[in-house]
Amino acid sequence: MKKSPRPSHSKIKSQAQLRSLVKKLRAKKQQVVFTNGVFDIIHKGHVSYLERARRLGDVLIVALNSDASTKRLKGATRPINPLADRLEVIAALESVDFVTWFGEDTPIKPIVNIAPSVLVKGGDWQISKMVGAPEVLASGGQVKTLPFIRGRSTSEIIRKAQKKR
Repeated sequence: MKKSPRPSHSKIKSQAQLRSLVKKLRAKKQQVVFTNGVFDIIHKGHVSYLERARRLGDVLIVALNSDASTKRLKGATRPINPLADRLEVIAALESVDFVTWFGEDTPIKPIVNIAPSVLVKGGDWQISKMVGAPEVLASGGQVKTLPFIRGRSTSEIIRKAQKKR
């Protein structure tokens, strides 16, 4: 019998729900990996990054910037897709176990609330400047960076689309 994929909406959790869930996962000695970002227009770079992040542990949690947080970070024209849509799309990826969101400018609250075993970001981040790195390291966790796939970025996709108008 063919196994059905888990419904994407069942993967979308509040930070409070995830805190409780992570306690249970830790009791089972599972490694929780955490990453965050806008993930506005999903492309090969995102998919590859999330697959590689998932391989760093047993469970991958992705925290998305809210629409207001994204606007402050990326400018008035972003996000292209609203948070509700971005949550559903990221949750639909096989490599993602759970997805949540945050409204602040940095992900420090979800990182502290979830207390992951592994904090991971893209290769453009230096570990010494990564939000949450000191907290994760202090609790015995690991902090890692993963290289980007060259030429794959949301900003580049938007630039190409605007040139074609």
